[in-house]
Amino acid sequence: MRNFGQKEILSSQKLTIFYFSGTGNSQNVAQWMSSAASKYDIECSINNIATIQRNSIVPVPVNSLVVFISPVHGFNYPPVMLHFIARFPKGNNKVILMNTRAGMLIGNFNLPGLSGAAFLFSTFMLKFKGYSIAGTKSVDLPSNWISLHPGLNKKTILRLHEKHKAGVIDFGEKILTGKKVYIPFHERVIDIIIAPLSIGYYLIGRFIFAKTFYSSADCNHCDLCVKNCPVKAIIKIDNRPFWTFTCESCMRCMSNCPKRCIETAHGFIISYCLYSSALTGLFFHYFNSLFFVIPNGFMRFILETALFLLFLGIFYRIFHYLMRFRFFERLMVYTSLTKYKFWGNRYKALKDF
Repeated sequence: MRNFGQKEILSSQKLTIFYFSGTGNSQNVAQWMSSAASKYDIECSINNIATIQRNSIVPVPVNSLVVFISPVHGFNYPPVMLHFIARFPKGNNKVILMNTRAGMLIGNFNLPGLSGAAFLFSTFMLKFKGYSIAGTKSVDLPSNWISLHPGLNKKTILRLHEKHKAGVIDFGEKILTGKKVYIPFHERVIDIIIAPLSIGYYLIGRFIFAKTFYSSADCNHCDLCVKNCPVKAIIKIDNRPFWTFTCESCMRCMSNCPKRCIETAHGFIISYCLYSSALTGLFFHYFNSLFFVIPNGFMRFILETALFLLFLGIFYRIFHYLMRFRFFERLMVYTSLTKYKFWGNRYKALKDF
């Protein structure tokens, strides 16, 4: 009788999920949470925030439990999720915050990812709007950032999915039966320690990553990368895909390209970092000689960062133009680690999990 009564109470509530996903990890977590809700006959709606206009977000029902799910980019929710939460209407609902982060396996040991500021900034914004946080969970699904590390093998991907699907459903059932579940204390401490790094990624790092993608001569101009980009960050210039600074580095384009022609320009970005130091040094040398001396400090750091990004935009445009020449295109391809089999396994979240 007790369980039946509890289920009867829960059945009058709703579950409203908002997610952002590049290669499908967060979308899977949303489906798993929905599976947990179905066990209690709780109505559930799943919403991809990439399809929602930020200036027309509809308030959720007052009796709905709200869930935000997003990958971690640069030790934080990506800007698209942060901006969505910032524009989310005020309310007094209970909220669940979840993230998918770079999970890996070393033998049988699950190497967890790092959440950083993912829950910190979003919690602050939501509480300011009147919401209360009823639970938090990080899910260590396979990392898809093959720009930074070799792609995971199929066995590892399968094991991570199997393990963490069960964990998400168990978490969902606990939350839906009135329990409060938060990330462990030691994870909170680690997240607070590394949280400052998320600011650097938000201000600088994400723009650098945005300019590391290119399409090789294997491109057949199907334009799937342009059409399917969740933040509309890819455009066509000179009849080639061109990645703008609004790219979130969600890896959808690289993982879904049917010709596997989208690569990371490791050679270009390493060369640029070396040249940019020299260019910035020359700029300040002549600026200080002609106008006034800019002392070391915060202002100089801001100027150096602005120049770095300005030069990056210019050099990426030149790089994009030179890709039309066979010699340069091949040079970039063979200095891209993602071109090689030992590194470049493309990743898509497994379905039916």
